[in-house]
Amino acid sequence: MHTPNFNILYVANPTESAAFYGDILGCKPVESSPGFAMFVLDDGFKLGLWLKNAVRPPVSAEAGGSEMILACDSNDEVDRVHNAWKLKGIAILQAPETMEFGYTFTAADPDGHRLRVYCVSESPM
Repeated sequence: MHTPNFNILYVANPTESAAFYGDILGCKPVESSPGFAMFVLDDGFKLGLWLKNAVRPPVSAEAGGSEMILACDSNDEVDRVHNAWKLKGIAILQAPETMEFGYTFTAADPDGHRLRVYCVSESPM
C-alpha cells in the first residue's frame, strides 16, 4: 500500500496562504505561483495550496470539514505555540484543553481550514 505524503488545501489566495503557512511552519514554499504554492517539510511531507476556483473538478466542500494536525513534544510546547499564534492574530477556535487523546488547541487558517496542535497523552484520563 502507498503511504500518503501530500495534502492539498483549496484556498482563495495561494500567495496569502503561502505567507500564513510559511510563518507557522518556519519555511518557504519550494514552488509558488498565483494559482498554487507547495511546501516540502523536513520529513518529506508536502503541503499544497491550490487556488480554489481553478480546481477541477470544481470544489463542492467548504473549509473546516477536516483538520491538519501538528504534533508537539510537550504540553508546554502546545501552550507556547498557542500563545505565539494568538499574538500573530491567528483565529483560535478552541483554547488549550485536555481531551481523551492529549492536550490540544484548534486554530483556523485564513480560509477556515482547521489546524489542531496537540501533545499526545502518556496515560488515559
